Amino acid sequence: SCSRAKDVTMPAKLPVNFFSTRSPVIDLFRGQLDYADHLRQDSEIVLYFFYAPWCGQSIAAREEIEHVASRLSDQVLFVAVNCWWNQGKCRKQKHFFYFPVIHLYHRSFGPIEYKGPMSAVYIEKFVRRVMTPLLYISSRSKLLDFLSNYEPGVLGYFEFNASPQPPGYLTFFTSALHSLKKDYLGTIRFGVITDKRVAEEISLVHSGSVYLHRHVNTSLIYPNDIMNYTAENICKWALENREMFIRWLRPHGGKSLLLNNELKKGPALLIFIPYNPLAEIHPLLDEITKVALEYHNCNKSQAVEPDFQHLGDTDSPAFDSSVTDAHMKLLETFSITKYPCCNTVVLPQWHSISRTHNVCELCINQTLGVKPNKVHVPRCNFLEIEAALDSFYLQEHTFFQVISNTIECSNFLSFYSPFSYYTACCRTVNRHFLSFISSEKTIFQTPRVAFSSHGKKGNTQCSIPHIEDRNCFIPDLHISGTNITGLSCRTNKTLNLYLLDSNLFWIYAERLGASRSTHLKEFAAIVDLKEEVHYVLDQNQSLVGSTLENFIKNFSILYSPLKRHLVDDPSVHSHEQHVITEVTTNTFHDTVFLSEKNVLLLYYAQWCGFCASLNHIFIQLARLLPPDNFIVARIDITRNDLPWEFMTDHLPTILFFPHQRKEQSVKFPEDFSVNLPNLLKFILHHSNLSSSEPCTKECLHKETVLQQGHISHLEREIQKLRSEISALHQAHYRLEAQLSEARQEEHRLQEQKHTLEKQHKTLQLRSEQLQATYDQKNQELLEMAEKLQELADASENLLKENTLLRILVASREGKLQSKDEIKESLQSEQMVSEDNDVSVSKATATLGEKRIDNTDTTETEHNSGNRTE
Repeated sequence: SCSRAKDVTMPAKLPVNFFSTRSPVIDLFRGQLDYADHLRQDSEIVLYFFYAPWCGQSIAAREEIEHVASRLSDQVLFVAVNCWWNQGKCRKQKHFFYFPVIHLYHRSFGPIEYKGPMSAVYIEKFVRRVMTPLLYISSRSKLLDFLSNYEPGVLGYFEFNASPQPPGYLTFFTSALHSLKKDYLGTIRFGVITDKRVAEEISLVHSGSVYLHRHVNTSLIYPNDIMNYTAENICKWALENREMFIRWLRPHGGKSLLLNNELKKGPALLIFIPYNPLAEIHPLLDEITKVALEYHNCNKSQAVEPDFQHLGDTDSPAFDSSVTDAHMKLLETFSITKYPCCNTVVLPQWHSISRTHNVCELCINQTLGVKPNKVHVPRCNFLEIEAALDSFYLQEHTFFQVISNTIECSNFLSFYSPFSYYTACCRTVNRHFLSFISSEKTIFQTPRVAFSSHGKKGNTQCSIPHIEDRNCFIPDLHISGTNITGLSCRTNKTLNLYLLDSNLFWIYAERLGASRSTHLKEFAAIVDLKEEVHYVLDQNQSLVGSTLENFIKNFSILYSPLKRHLVDDPSVHSHEQHVITEVTTNTFHDTVFLSEKNVLLLYYAQWCGFCASLNHIFIQLARLLPPDNFIVARIDITRNDLPWEFMTDHLPTILFFPHQRKEQSVKFPEDFSVNLPNLLKFILHHSNLSSSEPCTKECLHKETVLQQGHISHLEREIQKLRSEISALHQAHYRLEAQLSEARQEEHRLQEQKHTLEKQHKTLQLRSEQLQATYDQKNQELLEMAEKLQELADASENLLKENTLLRILVASREGKLQSKDEIKESLQSEQMVSEDNDVSVSKATATLGEKRIDNTDTTETEHNSGNRTE
C-alpha cells in the first residue's frame, strides 16, 4: 500500500517592526497581548491599534496614528499590536474580521471601539472625547454655549461638597463613556453643572438630577422614580429621547447598506461641507444646523428659544424675563399664531383660456375675541377640517378670480364651538410665475392680513408662490426671521437632513452631480428614491442658510420649480460627424424633439451583447437614409438619465419620432426580427402617413421633388452597392487563389511530415541496435577484467615460489663450501667428492634453468597485465 506524502509548508517569517523605533507608539510586533494588558494597568487612557502587516488600510492608518500619538503621547499611551502572526497571543485570543481595529480604554472601562474614518483629526477628536467625556459647566455663559450646540446635550447637577465625589457622579461619568461606546460618532454631549444657581436655570434643584436638552421638543429630566439610576439606563434614556434633526453620514468605504437604509426613509437632503473636527468654531455648520432646527420646529405654541450663541457673551438676568415675556405676550395677543392645522385646496380651472389656478390654504384657528378660557388645539381634528372644507366649497365663488395678485381671506364660524372659526386664504398663482420663486426680497416678505368675520375680506399684497409658507396668512408674526419654521410638519414631502464631510466623501458628491473642477467643496442635493429623482443645488450659489431655505421650499411646494438633475454620459464630448449620432441627457431634447428631421433612436447598454450585434445594421440603415431628413441615433441608458415617459425596461428598444409629430413616437414591434428590410419598412410606413388636409399643387411638386430625391439617393446607393459587390467578387477570387495555394502547401507539409516520421522510425531502430551492441561489449569487458584478475593472482604466487628457490640455492652453496674444506683433509674421499661435485653441478644447472624459465614466465605475465591495463 502507498502511503500519502505529507504536505510541505514553509514556516512564516518572523515579524518585524511595523512602526519606527523612534515612534511614540509602542509596537508589539510579535502580538504580545499579555504585555499590552500589563502596560494598560499603569496608564489612565490607552489606545490599542490592532493591525496586520500586510493590510493596506493598516499601512495607510499607520501614519495617522503616529500623527495623533505625537500630539497626545504625554497623556495617552499608544500601543500597536500585530494581531496576525500565528504564534502571537493576540492572534490566538482575538478574532477580528477586518483590520485595523482601534480600541480605547479609560482606566478599567473599555474597550471603546472607534469605527470612524481613519483620519488623524477624527481619531484625535474621539480620543479627546474619551479623555474628557464630561464638560464642566461653571457659569451661565458656558451653559448657554453648551445648549446652543446642535448636538444633543445631557447635563447633570452635582454638589461637590462630599468627599471624594458626590453620590451618583461616577455613575453619570460612566454613562458618558457608555454613550461613546454605543455611538462612535459621539452625538450626545455630557456636561456637569457644579453651581446651584446655574442649575436652577434649567430647573435642576436636587443634586444628582440629569437633564436632557432638546431644541424643538420639550426638554426632559431623568425619571429616577421609574428607572433605576444606572449608567446603562441613563445612556439608553438619552439615546432614545434625543433629537436627530440632522445626522452625520460617514461611510466606511466597504460594502454597506448605510446610504440605502437612510434613503429608504424618505427624501433626503445631502449636504457636503469641508469639516475639521478639531476646529473651535464652525460657522457654516452652525448656519446649516440653524436651518435644520427651524425646519423641524413644529411646536409654535412654545416660545421660540432665544439665540443662545448671541446671549452667551453676557450673564445678564434679562435672559429669562425680557425675551421670553415678549414672545408670550405676542402669542397670547394673537392666538392665531399657535400653529394652525391647514389643508391646501386647489380650485378647478373654470376658464380654459386662463393659464392660472387658485391655490388656497384652509386653516383652523382660534378666535381673536373674548374667550372663557385658554383654548389649545394641539392636533388637527378631522371633524373640524371636514366642516371647514364644507363651508369653504359652499363659498368657493367668493375666492375665484381669473387673475389676482392679492391674498384674499374669509372667516367661517365653527359648527361645533362658538369660540372657534375657520380662516381660508387664497392666492392666484401663474404657473410661469413659479420660475422666479427664489427672488430675494419681496417673495418671502411677511405681509399683514386683516381678517374679518363672516365673509369680510381684507386685501394685501403678497407674492409668495409657496403654499407651505404659512406666515403670509398669519397677522403680525415676527417671531422668527425665516419662513421655513416648522415646514417639515406642513408638507408630505418631509426631508431628512444629512451631513457628509466633503474632504472624505467628495466622490459621492461627484456622482450626484457636483463639479470636479470646483475648489470649494460645498455641495447640496436632494435625493428621492421613491420618485426616482434627485435635485442639485446650483453650485454657482454659495452654500448659506438662505440658499438652503429656498432649496428646501422649492422642493416642498406642490408644483416644484426645481429641475430634475439627469446624469449625463461624461465620455461623449466629441463633436465629430458620425453616421450614428450618440445622444446624451443634455442633447436628448435638442436632437429628438427640436430637430426638424425624423429620428430613429436605439436604447442600448454596454453590457447588452445583442445591442452590440445590431451596430452594423444601424450603420447600413444610416447610410441608406438621406441625412437631410433622417437621424439615426442611439443612447446608453446605463450612463444617462431620461425623462420617465421615455424610460424602458427592455433592451434593445427602438423608437421612431416622425417629423412634426414627435409626440406620436412609435415603438418597433418586439415580435419582429431586427434586420435592415424590417427597419426600412417600419420607418417608411410611419414617416409617410397621409395627412387629413388635401395636398395642393405646391405640395405635389414638393412631394415629387422629394420622391425624385429619394429615387436619386437610392440609385446612388444601389450603384455603391454594385461597386461593393464587384469588389467583393474580386476579393472572393483572390481568396480562392490563396486558399488553393494554402491547400498545396498543406499537402507538401503532409508529405514532409510522413518522410520525417519514417526517418524517425529508422533512427529509433538504429538507436536500439547501438544500445544492444553497447550492452554486449560491456559484458565482454567485464569478463576480460575477471581473467586479468586471475592472471595477476597467479603471477603473485610464482613470485613467492621464486623467492623460496633462491633461499634454497643459497643454502646449497653454503654446504658446498664446507665440503671443499673437508676435501682437502680427506683425500681418501676425493673421488667420492668429485662425483658429488658433478652431481651438485648438474643439480645447480637444472635449478638455474628452472629459475630462468620462471623469470621469463613472470615477465610475460607482467607484460600481459600492462597490455590489459
